[in-house]
Amino acid sequence: MPDKDFEAAQNNNKMKTEIQKKIKDVFEKQKDFFRMQSTKEITFRKMQLQNFRKVFTSYTDAICDALNIDLGKSRVEAEYAEVQIVLNELDDMIQNMEEWVKPIFVKSKPHTSGAEVISKYIYEPYGVNYIIGPFNYPVQLTFSPLIGALMAGNTAIIKPSENTPHVAKVIEEIVKEAFDEKYVAVFQGSIEENSFLLTLPFDYIFFTGSPKVGKIIMKAAAEQLIPLTLELGGKSPTIVHHDANLEKAVQRISSGKWINCGQTCVAPDYIYVHESVKDAFIDHFNSYLKTTYEDKSLGKIGKIVSQHQIKNLASYLDAAPEKVIYGGKYDLDTRHFEATLMTDVNWDDAVMQQEIFGPILPILTYIDIDEALNEINSRPKPLALYVFSEDQKFAEDVIARTTSGDAEINSTLIHVGSHYLPFGGVGTSGMGKYHGRFSLENFSHQRSILQVK
Repeated sequence: MPDKDFEAAQNNNKMKTEIQKKIKDVFEKQKDFFRMQSTKEITFRKMQLQNFRKVFTSYTDAICDALNIDLGKSRVEAEYAEVQIVLNELDDMIQNMEEWVKPIFVKSKPHTSGAEVISKYIYEPYGVNYIIGPFNYPVQLTFSPLIGALMAGNTAIIKPSENTPHVAKVIEEIVKEAFDEKYVAVFQGSIEENSFLLTLPFDYIFFTGSPKVGKIIMKAAAEQLIPLTLELGGKSPTIVHHDANLEKAVQRISSGKWINCGQTCVAPDYIYVHESVKDAFIDHFNSYLKTTYEDKSLGKIGKIVSQHQIKNLASYLDAAPEKVIYGGKYDLDTRHFEATLMTDVNWDDAVMQQEIFGPILPILTYIDIDEALNEINSRPKPLALYVFSEDQKFAEDVIARTTSGDAEINSTLIHVGSHYLPFGGVGTSGMGKYHGRFSLENFSHQRSILQVK
């Protein structure tokens, strides 16, 4: 090996050793800090969340600028889908946490001696949490689980996504200003750093990302019996029945599909439209896209995260170019991809083999709803399911006969932003639910306590 290459390798190994030492030192500091019981005090938790809110708000401009550079998000989208959702969660937690964390007293089974029995359970924090953030909503989906973990009384180490480097830097700056590293810390990196972090005996792991990586995270957690939450994804179906309001359906499907350039884990992945309204539905869609999303620069719906993903999306169109009825243009250099519709799609097409995670919307048709539901149910459980119909009974029947992480009737995506509803997947789309009060349950061990007097 040439001297320069050897020296570079030595320096690289030294740097890797130093990073791993730093990670381990911070991890041990957090373990020690948690043992001191400070994080269990309600006043401490509340004060920390209030301080975080102040710091987080002061970084709004920096957050929006970074989101625009990494993902092409507009100021409006960045504030609505990233900043405001975190603030709404924070306000709900700060206002209600004192009530939520109180012990829950329940009925007691009579004691054989006749003595009085008191039964209750408490929400006990796990300890040191590892939160792995995704690239698609790097602010919301990193900080929402973080504040849930802190509300529950835990400490946390965060690894933001390396695919959104400008946002990751801002996340690190916010955390450094808001918290002591013995309480909350950020480590940047990619596969190598994540692999090392997963060797540490965390008390809880929270991961948002793809099912493929989710399996790796779960395997690592299983080796140390670490409980975890997996927020994954899947091919979320949308059913448009013959009695649906087509104009509203197009608008609401569009708002859920094209936001963040289709890179949303609960975005409508494909549409099953009733054969009798297919042509009218497509006409509505074409007209709506032309008036709302058409943009010569291709930049109206944001950027795809990488050129690799652009090529992946383009391969779906290249495999069936005759099925593209709207859009299909993209720019590899700027990472823009046009809102795209495909029709006459079937389950053998390349675009139907995995979650799309981009602005391509395949349209399938059905006549018999039973056949459509059989097709949906024969595949992995999706993170969301959407049904559009003016018949409440039909819509509820579709939901009852399918399974998904969550579902909406005559709407898409809105449930994700509600801190009143538990959000999460089922089966291959994930496990665990969080948001609002449900974050307390997710990041806590519900410890039963029985006392006999």
